[in-house]
Amino acid sequence: HSVSRTSPNLSFVPASLPPDPVEVEELQHFVSNSKRLFVMTGAGISTESGIPDYRSEGVGLYARTDRRPVQHAEFVRSASARQRYWARNFVGWPQFSSHQPNTAHLVLRDWEKLGKLHWLVTQNVDALHTKAGSQRVTELHGCTHRVFCLACGDRILRSELQEHFEALNPTWKAEAFGVAPDGDVFLTDEQVRNFQVPACRKCGGILKPDVTFFGDTVSQEKVSFVHQRLAESDSMLVAGSSMQVYSGYRFALAARDKKLPIAVLNIGPTRLDHFASLKLNSRCGELLPLIV
Repeated sequence: HSVSRTSPNLSFVPASLPPDPVEVEELQHFVSNSKRLFVMTGAGISTESGIPDYRSEGVGLYARTDRRPVQHAEFVRSASARQRYWARNFVGWPQFSSHQPNTAHLVLRDWEKLGKLHWLVTQNVDALHTKAGSQRVTELHGCTHRVFCLACGDRILRSELQEHFEALNPTWKAEAFGVAPDGDVFLTDEQVRNFQVPACRKCGGILKPDVTFFGDTVSQEKVSFVHQRLAESDSMLVAGSSMQVYSGYRFALAARDKKLPIAVLNIGPTRLDHFASLKLNSRCGELLPLIV
């Protein structure tokens, strides 16, 4: 699974100072004292792979545009919302699916191999931890690389669906303007109008990416599984997340209630800053490789 440690893409990474040697030492001490480390990652770990996040000051999607991600209820209810979503996703997919793990993903994979990392939970849907070779991983919000039918539950790979789109839309062309953290791109209503969306090949039902859209909830089964992994852990590291979304934040609250030491590595403030044992304002890909 070796991936070349290419230089990071910093287009979507907020400005930050180089790691402070004292902070490096503090994080080293934190990790060295951990025997079963529980790690939670967010969009800030993937920005160095060229995928923008939503909330970073100045460079996040919310700061740069007025676009908002699709809402679950709207996708389920409205055929035109699905047409718009899939047209944009179809255009963005070749670029989005080609993103590769960065140094931070590889370091966490190595920690797992060394037996240091007990479990990794990512809030990202980009599959970069899996591409890096991590195996003890839960994709809290699912993954854009999988698609399923809302009616019968049949699953297919997103790459396979791309071929169905191409067959249904042989002459359809659209120029993309910018890409979002979930692979979405920006298209005009005019561009979207004639785009054909395939139905489930088994039952004719609605196809949806295997991700938790905004307004939807993570399954109770997955939440319980993650709580079990956290209960087996002795410390928690949050990397690249402001933890603004409750589905991830609840695990930090649970760690606090268990009195586990918590370290936060994120450029900018997070919801954990007032109760974390350690807060570091550095790039994940710059600080994590310094820890042995």
